[in-house]
Amino acid sequence: MRSSARTVNNIWTGIFYAIAFAVIALLVYLVVEIISRGWGFWDPAFLFGRPSNTMAGGGIGPQLFNSFYLLILSLIISVPLGLGAGIYLAEYAKQGRFLNFVRLCIETMASLPSIVVGLFGLLIFVTLAHWGYTLIGGALVLTILNLPGLTRVCESAIASVPQNVKEASYGLGATKWQTLVKVSLPTAMQEIITGVILSAGRVFGEAAALIYTAGLTTPMLNTAADLSSPVNPFNIFRPAETLAVHIWKLNSEGIVPDAAAIATKSAAVLIVMVLMFNILARLAAKTLDKYNKGTSRKKKVQKSVDSVQKTA
Repeated sequence: MRSSARTVNNIWTGIFYAIAFAVIALLVYLVVEIISRGWGFWDPAFLFGRPSNTMAGGGIGPQLFNSFYLLILSLIISVPLGLGAGIYLAEYAKQGRFLNFVRLCIETMASLPSIVVGLFGLLIFVTLAHWGYTLIGGALVLTILNLPGLTRVCESAIASVPQNVKEASYGLGATKWQTLVKVSLPTAMQEIITGVILSAGRVFGEAAALIYTAGLTTPMLNTAADLSSPVNPFNIFRPAETLAVHIWKLNSEGIVPDAAAIATKSAAVLIVMVLMFNILARLAAKTLDKYNKGTSRKKKVQKSVDSVQKTA
């Protein structure tokens, strides 16, 4: 019986290892294939140059800027909302029909296809609000896509704080809000930051939702223009073609002679940026973990407990 159970265990272990190896091999193949096809993407003239409408040799400078700017705008909106929702669900929400309804809404939003959210943004922000294709419309659509994931990450991180740590803070006379700010959030910050960086990588590569909200064009940007001008890079009410949308446009309706080459180089830049976001998330998690375990962290916790005791 023991040998039979051991054999079954070895078989299933081998199957799981084979599945893991297949997934890793597929990922490596995709990354290597895309980067090899877009070899030379690091050329400054390509990364920071302007695209060409008819001639070969265009760059992706405006599209790359638009991608980062749109990412920052969406995170400015979605991170406070996601953190607030996570705090409410983890600390203040009471079991009942309302909480079940809120969770159902979050799960429904998380399962919506990005193109459906883009069409919603087209109806609300582009048509009804009369904004047209704008950066802020794209940022709000990305917020809708990003919010369910950020809410889950923040809720899970705050809920994972040990209950005895919270009770120790309550025992010192701290209020629930003081415990949240001084104890729960600092302890959960590692998971929250990691989740934010990973969600940033997903948002950076989004295309379907932005086609209908941020647009397919980018004006000739000029930093010397007035902030309200459509050519000012920081004007949130101007159209902004992102890098992912640029790749889709080149493959679907590109008319420049080297459209395929620009698309593959752009795809290589995009996948390298997404990989960098994932690596940054891992590094941030490890750094914060070491910080939390270090002596400096212990001193800060002691200071926090002392301050809570004084203010209570």
